[in-house]
Amino acid sequence: MTEQTEGAKTKPEKKSLLQTLAFFGERRSLVMLGLGFASGLPYMLIFDTLSLWLRDAGLSLAVIGFFSLATLSFSFKFLWAPLIDRAKVPVLHRLLGHRRAWMLIFQTGMILGLWMISGLDPSTNLVLLGAVAVAVGFATASHDIVIDAWRIEVANDEEQGPMVVAYQWGFRVAMIAAGAVPLLLAEHYGWNISYAVMGIVVGVGLLATMWAPREAEHTIRPIPTDDVKQPKSLEIVEWLGRLVILLAGALVLGSGLAGDATVLSKLIGGQALADAWTAKPNGVWLQLLGVACGLAIVVIAAWPIPKVRTKPGVYMSKAFGEPLGEFLTRFQGVAGLILAAICVYRVSDFVLNIMNPFYRDMGFSLTEIAEIRKVFGIIASMIGVFLGGVVVARLGLMKALVIGAFAQPISNLMFALLAMSGHNIPMLFTAICLDNIAGGVAGTALIAYMSSLTSAGFTATQYALFSSLYALPGKLVASQSGRIVEASAQAAEHGGPIAVLKGLFTRLPPESFTAAGAKLGVSAQAMAAGYTAFFIYTALIGLVAIVLSFMVAARQKPDETLAEA
Repeated sequence: MTEQTEGAKTKPEKKSLLQTLAFFGERRSLVMLGLGFASGLPYMLIFDTLSLWLRDAGLSLAVIGFFSLATLSFSFKFLWAPLIDRAKVPVLHRLLGHRRAWMLIFQTGMILGLWMISGLDPSTNLVLLGAVAVAVGFATASHDIVIDAWRIEVANDEEQGPMVVAYQWGFRVAMIAAGAVPLLLAEHYGWNISYAVMGIVVGVGLLATMWAPREAEHTIRPIPTDDVKQPKSLEIVEWLGRLVILLAGALVLGSGLAGDATVLSKLIGGQALADAWTAKPNGVWLQLLGVACGLAIVVIAAWPIPKVRTKPGVYMSKAFGEPLGEFLTRFQGVAGLILAAICVYRVSDFVLNIMNPFYRDMGFSLTEIAEIRKVFGIIASMIGVFLGGVVVARLGLMKALVIGAFAQPISNLMFALLAMSGHNIPMLFTAICLDNIAGGVAGTALIAYMSSLTSAGFTATQYALFSSLYALPGKLVASQSGRIVEASAQAAEHGGPIAVLKGLFTRLPPESFTAAGAKLGVSAQAMAAGYTAFFIYTALIGLVAIVLSFMVAARQKPDETLAEA
């Protein structure tokens, strides 16, 4: 097999367990490990570690919080994925191939951006530092788009599991490294040296890209506009107008997806909009309105002018519309079911956004939570990702999808058992580890499945759409988690149906739920019953994902799970 065609999507023979495990040591998997590291490091340096440097420079928390918007581009990266699918990098395209050429461009941008940051002083060059941080965030998000597309195009569907494992492991190692190494360097040599060194370390991505096998010849689906007659000056004006509208839509959409309207409020709404955007519990509806309005504005930007054919109108409508249209046509009759399954699949996991308060309400110390969640939880997550990759490779996509759907609600019920056990370290360890293992299996299965839904020529665009889509419902439901717990606890206290659960908590230790119940004006048993009802509720959400996964597996033809080469 030549480098040009290595890993092209074909129907694979069933592999033994040893063959599956051996794939983790293959060239493509090792390349993914390096690419995952190269993606995770700049993301953490901009999103997390930079806040420490800014605080050391004496900046306010408000300014530091504003810098979190440097990663806003991750929320709407599907908007420029069509460009990455269609545009060729001069010279590099011929030498490296479509995907590797773009990888090299964005990796170079990340490295140069980190070096520029290393040469700035936040106290005197704050605006420039912010601009460069945004540029690094954009390059990192774009890098993720290309990596996903390359991964899909060099491996068949059963190999996607191990490829996802390698990427996730590399990303997690980068997270750990970015949380420790830059701080140690800054302590001894200063933040400027620290970021300069980290820029060099991101060069691991360059080495991985040069070693990566070339994907099968990339298909660029043509958009013919030669028959459109339009004066050049009007074409330029229209392109600029559509670009402005597109950027406006991206800002509104990204603000909704990220749950932060800081930039948007400074442009149109003042601080009142930013406060309303994050207000509890109803701010989420404003965020969802932002998502809907942002998508509508994007559609307007790409919509052709009625009864008038123009080059920008034809090009943008095709570039944005064809990937979705092709998916709907290819999976006619089951496309809506597939999208519903993607949307619901991880909701039962996403709603667990109140776990730290839960642990504290049970009486666990911060040290106990940190040691188990941050140390053993990360290890368990990596094990889960690995098991997910093995399941995908050994059992196939649809079986892995169903197994992952079962794993999540079952692991959620472990937290109900934890609530019944009170302040119990072994049970905390068991619940957290099982939850992280289940999440790793489910996440790997879903990523591999979404990868199988893409088709040649639209790989980057379609996968970026799917990966943006699956987090939206979880965002809506998760915003109500705290209200559900408190309402359930009050219902249990006043004799509602949930009061039956209070009988499970007659032997709670005094430190479990007592203080939390007092704050809400209910007994410790009622507070525990409220949490238990919430975990049962999350498991029931998981049942929806299980049903949809079975329906997709039954209705989607086996050959449809393999995207066209």
